[in-house]
Amino acid sequence: MDKKKLLLLIGALVIAVGTALAARSLFAGAAAPKADAAQQAVPQGPKVLVAQRALPVGTIITADSIGFQQWPKDMVQDAYFVEGEADMSKLLGTVVRYSVTAGQPLTQGALVKPGDRGFLAAALGAGMRAVTISTSAKAGVAGFIFPGDHIDLMLTQTVRTPTGDDSGGPLKATETVLRNLRVLATDQSTDSEVVDGKTVVHAFNTVTLEVTPRIAEKIQVAETLGSLSLSLRSIADNQAELDRLIASGQVKVPANASKAEEDRILTAAMNRPDESKGTFVTGGDVSRFQRSTSAPARPMGAAAAPRPSGAGANMPVIHVGPVVRVTRGKNTTTEEAGR
Repeated sequence: MDKKKLLLLIGALVIAVGTALAARSLFAGAAAPKADAAQQAVPQGPKVLVAQRALPVGTIITADSIGFQQWPKDMVQDAYFVEGEADMSKLLGTVVRYSVTAGQPLTQGALVKPGDRGFLAAALGAGMRAVTISTSAKAGVAGFIFPGDHIDLMLTQTVRTPTGDDSGGPLKATETVLRNLRVLATDQSTDSEVVDGKTVVHAFNTVTLEVTPRIAEKIQVAETLGSLSLSLRSIADNQAELDRLIASGQVKVPANASKAEEDRILTAAMNRPDESKGTFVTGGDVSRFQRSTSAPARPMGAAAAPRPSGAGANMPVIHVGPVVRVTRGKNTTTEEAGR
């Protein structure tokens, strides 16, 4: 290749590269104004309060469930909570009245505050009921029970013998009839009063509990049998009970469950009332001079109940009180012990 052709080839390459660079610069310059125009076409508005996750009906608002997010100015409504105008301290503890999806702005009508109309109904879990019982400072743990706590319900009653023979005194008994009941309100208050960072303790005359329909019926009957008193449960007990339910398989969280679904399942399990048979104590467990059974007392030295004759002679004798084995010669019998 001669020198003249080589120079022409180099010149052509230089022109081609220059043309390509000029075209690239031209297109980039034309695109930049469009991008700027697009950004200016959507005016940035204030930050509004949105749900960080799905909030079903009855969800209690906590600090991690909501947050402020930039929102287009033209789409901001008067019912939205705007940053700088909304008081977050008053929103925490409110209850969701209508379902809110993740990322959706919260409106003032979607939240109900403690003391507002409909708050108690919104705070109830699905299928649950609210019942109110009378109490006193002594039976109500001196006012140290607050909405949101969990309690056990104890029934104290005097049991008479079926035959009316109370020569040894009636049976005194206290039984834990219901466990893990969530407190919704004390008197007409559904939240705790805080002054200077400290919770104020108030004595109350009534307490409202979250229960199932069947437990609501049991409580109404229990009030006619004797006196009811409350026993405050430890938070650690609820967590231990939840761990036990998960370990036993009674509570199952799907592997693909979202954080909101998992919280809903675990919260429902922790708030589940327990109506299974509880413990009890009778007068005989406290004092040796009190009964430990509702069987009628029999004075010392009185004759034992005769065995049935005739067709029932071979039927075993059922003893309802303490028994002793008595041996007379070669014969051994079981008789009720006198009290």
